[in-house]
Amino acid sequence: MPLIVLGLALGASSWAREPVLPFETAEVAAPKGKIDELVFAKLKEKGIQPARPCSDPVFVRRVYLDAIGTLPTAQEARDFIDDQDPKKRSALIDRLLARDEYADYWALKWCDLLRVKAEFPINLWPNAVQAYHRWVRTCFAQNMPYDQFARELLTASGSNFRTPQVNFYRAMQARQPEAIARTVALTFMGARAEKWPKEKLAGMAAFFNQVAYKRTAEWKEEIVYFDPFKPTAAGGARPVLAAFPDGKPATITQGVDPRKVFADWLIQANNPSFAPPVANRYWYWLVGRGIVHEVDDFRSDNPPANPDLLAYLAKEFVAAKYDFKQLMRLILNSQTYQLSSIVAAPHPEAEAQFAFYVPRRVDAEVLIDAICQITGSTEEYSSPIPEPFTWIPENQRSIALSDGSISSPFLELFGRPPRDSGLESERNNRSTPAQRLHMLNSSHILRKIRNSSLLREQIRGSDAGSASRKLYMTILSRPPTDQELGQIKEYAYAGDAQGQEALVDIVWALFNSAEFLYRH
Repeated sequence: MPLIVLGLALGASSWAREPVLPFETAEVAAPKGKIDELVFAKLKEKGIQPARPCSDPVFVRRVYLDAIGTLPTAQEARDFIDDQDPKKRSALIDRLLARDEYADYWALKWCDLLRVKAEFPINLWPNAVQAYHRWVRTCFAQNMPYDQFARELLTASGSNFRTPQVNFYRAMQARQPEAIARTVALTFMGARAEKWPKEKLAGMAAFFNQVAYKRTAEWKEEIVYFDPFKPTAAGGARPVLAAFPDGKPATITQGVDPRKVFADWLIQANNPSFAPPVANRYWYWLVGRGIVHEVDDFRSDNPPANPDLLAYLAKEFVAAKYDFKQLMRLILNSQTYQLSSIVAAPHPEAEAQFAFYVPRRVDAEVLIDAICQITGSTEEYSSPIPEPFTWIPENQRSIALSDGSISSPFLELFGRPPRDSGLESERNNRSTPAQRLHMLNSSHILRKIRNSSLLREQIRGSDAGSASRKLYMTILSRPPTDQELGQIKEYAYAGDAQGQEALVDIVWALFNSAEFLYRH
């Protein structure tokens, strides 16, 4: 199958240049709010030129993928591009945050972090996974405040089937107090506690000494609870006194669950270990790089690239009463988020200081959903241990999968995280030769294109130019440039690629473009 050479300029960089159409505007980027003032001041201090603002076609595709993990339809993209309202970007952000896909996508992100997985090595079991995922998704559908979300996970007791939050204490590879403390630090504090001094980790682990587990007569049910009679030290050794990670000793009244004492400390508005790490995660998820990088490696010798920016995001998040949607609005409406991914001028710190939107490969789940949406096809998933709870409906979207054990060859190949540790690095969005070969040569992708009645219906009765415009809007969320149209017409009328074959080749070429495979 011959490859059409498309006129894509994604990733080009130069200085003193004309704007790269259709990816950026001719405007000079300027601050629109406090976020931009803080970012642009740092860029000026370091002599870094920011990218131009991204174009409307780039923005509509970008914000759909970042906010709801879903590609816009051709009609949605066209309506946005044609809209003349100067406030249309802000209005689109609000509409996206109200859609059902928002809860699906952000439940996916948090289930990666919370290790929601039925099989080895987490072993939650499928029915508990279903309950846990349903609770997480409901939290995002109802926009539960983050402090309440964290507190419920940290302090829950009960059955893993009937109180889904207790699965937080089951979704760990080890259940010793120090292992629980490491998981809590990673999840809520963005810290790798295994690097802490031994005394600091032991002091935090003491809050979890009396977490207990017991089986019931119901198969695979387990009760997680606070056991006040559980010894806090083995073999008569002197118990370690609970101490908060900031070094302050804890006062725990007899009979009070120490987890509640820890949660009360953690979710304080002025605690630098709570709001800043999650604000940093959301900045990373939306912009492409953490202010503290890596996002789960907060420590004194890994300082934020822009401390004032991180402090501002955390302060606004607390002021919004830990409203995730408000935090996202703040970031998505910023000029910084809306910069082009095309570097204005080379500088070694341009990425770390957010001088452009960082291009990155689309998440595995989002990518296969986009391919299925465009072609009107479905994907098959499987589980290592088939049970009624692991049956997946034919029209199930990947971003709505509850269980990290349920997968497909495509998801595995394209870097879906195994959900074993909760580390952000488990998700691998680096492009590999095997991925490129799959997109280029696999019968899996070719079959979806060839058998797509949806694509055929879209271009029925259209000439090459009209068909190309429809395909570009469907796949890339933008119309083709004049150069691209010329290349496609030349190819379509060359005599060896007529009708259906020409359609297959065009779609296949667009699927293999960096513009489709990457967020940009």
